[in-house]
Amino acid sequence: MTFRQSTAAAMLAFALAGCGGDSRTSEVTLAVLAGNAESHDGSRVATEGVVRHFEDPRHYWIEDKDLNRVELFPHETIAPYLGERVRVEGQFAFSREEGRRLMLDSVDVLDNRD
Repeated sequence: MTFRQSTAAAMLAFALAGCGGDSRTSEVTLAVLAGNAESHDGSRVATEGVVRHFEDPRHYWIEDKDLNRVELFPHETIAPYLGERVRVEGQFAFSREEGRRLMLDSVDVLDNRD
């Protein structure tokens, strides 16, 4: 195989690797997730806000200044960030019974200054 052929083969393999499904992440505000949750059900999203919690039953969520909220899972992953302003990324789900939920893939602490 020549250098040109191997380069073309490598480029083709790289291009095809991204075709296995829709793994794009959409930047979405908490206001949009709260107001239009059904249209984002099953999507990968990134959003930001402040981590809050409630003890009984224990649950964690992210909220903005207008109190738009999304519950975060797993709790063990988000618990260390309580009170922090964060950017989270993961799989969003919505149901009328369970509300708005985000299964976390990543959490990044943001500058807490406004």
